Amino acid sequence: VQLQASGGGLVQPGGSLRLSCTASGSIFSIKSMGWYRQAPGKQRELVASITSGRQTNYADSVKGRFTISRDNAKNTVYLQMDSLKPEDTAVYYCNGDVDTTRWGLYSNYWGQGTLVTVSS
Repeated sequence: VQLQASGGGLVQPGGSLRLSCTASGSIFSIKSMGWYRQAPGKQRELVASITSGRQTNYADSVKGRFTISRDNAKNTVYLQMDSLKPEDTAVYYCNGDVDTTRWGLYSNYWGQGTLVTVSS
């Protein structure tokens, strides 16, 4: 299973970016998917997550600015980031709990990360 993230880049404060992450490989189902980020010198932290039933969870620092969504048919999770701030600068990683066995045995996978830089 591979998780391929894309959509990062340089954006000015107040701007928007949309991240995408697609899972590929021998996949029978995906339970929770999410986005984490790691800023220089800081620990990796949860940004947002979404279940297969589309229940969402957000870090307090991004509530009201970021929106997570998913397309189950495409095994893809999105992160719409609006009103970006310099403190949102980080490498963003996607994550997913994937069943490759068809027996309901889920393993956790990480994408390769995509850099988001918010700067004027």
